[in-house]
Amino acid sequence: MKITKAEVGHVARLARLELTEEEQETFTGQMDAILAYVEKLNGLDTAGIIPTAHAVPMENAFREDEVVPSIGVDNALANAPDRVEGFFRVPKVIE
Repeated sequence: MKITKAEVGHVARLARLELTEEEQETFTGQMDAILAYVEKLNGLDTAGIIPTAHAVPMENAFREDEVVPSIGVDNALANAPDRVEGFFRVPKVIE
């Protein structure tokens, strides 16, 4: 499939891009190569291939929810640089 410079210009206008003549030449060659490769892929027999979303089998990585005791306020704030009444103190950002 051969793409023309006019088609590249049309696509550029649709995308609201301003391309120089040099860029149009470059993109014409690149898009032609891409479309030629896609055409080559279209020639492959994929009748026996099952469509997949992942290249390798995936399993659910989530674990079951378990109720566990919390670490407590004192442990949570143990390394806090500044704390007040069981809360982190942070610098004021809105005046």
